[in-house]
Amino acid sequence: MGEPRRTLVLGGARSGKSGHAESLAVLEPVRYLATGRRDATDEDWQLRIERHRASRPRHWSTVETVTSLSGVVSQPWDGTTVVDDLGTWLTGMLDDAQAWELPRGTIAPAVDDLVRAVADCPSHLVLVSPEVGLSVVPESRSGRLFRDELGLLNSRLAAVCDRVLLVVAGLALTLKDPPADFITAKGTV
Repeated sequence: MGEPRRTLVLGGARSGKSGHAESLAVLEPVRYLATGRRDATDEDWQLRIERHRASRPRHWSTVETVTSLSGVVSQPWDGTTVVDDLGTWLTGMLDDAQAWELPRGTIAPAVDDLVRAVADCPSHLVLVSPEVGLSVVPESRSGRLFRDELGLLNSRLAAVCDRVLLVVAGLALTLKDPPADFITAKGTV
């Protein structure tokens, strides 16, 4: 029985979503696309990146990327590609476009490119993204923009992924799985 080719792992902060996503990377070699930008002025962020990197197996290949994410996802890979996480990617896109005060949809072309790259990805792919739809409405405009843009991105990715999981308190709940005959008929997809 094969595994779904594209998996989206959603979850709140510190829910265990990254760890669970990493456990799904069973097809070697693993290419880990880290989307958090390094900031030498933020020591806490730098330490967080280093702890996260040190927790992964040493034989995994790590690519630190933000702007070229859809291009890297599109490149064929013989193993598994893990993208962690789409919230930091989206923040980088909003920063680059200076879109925090611009209308919603300003970064739509980058989002469209990523969704298309995921839909067409020829390799096993595991995406990690924060679930933002379960909390209060943010007080600030930028908070609402982030929530709205990420919620839309998550919805669009869920539509093109074979499997969607929600991690809560370290437990993965299946929101979407391909039908059993899809996996059986296709073998390893």
